[in-house]
Amino acid sequence: MSRPIKRSLTLRGHRTSVSLEDDFWRAFRDIADEKEIPINALAAKIDAERDLEAGLATAIRLYVLAYFRTRASFDP
Repeated sequence: MSRPIKRSLTLRGHRTSVSLEDDFWRAFRDIADEKEIPINALAAKIDAERDLEAGLATAIRLYVLAYFRTRASFDP
């Protein structure tokens, strides 16, 4: 796994950055593509729903993990 890389996002008109490993960033982009929504919109949704004690990067990692765990539980 790679070291986290700082990446820029725009949430509700404000620029912010998150540090994510390449694998998590690719998975995050794949989810946004699959849902047919911009990555910034998905990030804003995660940001609005996250526990305020968790950072945005952590919330994105947990979202990605939960997304693929849910998918795996439905695969035969």
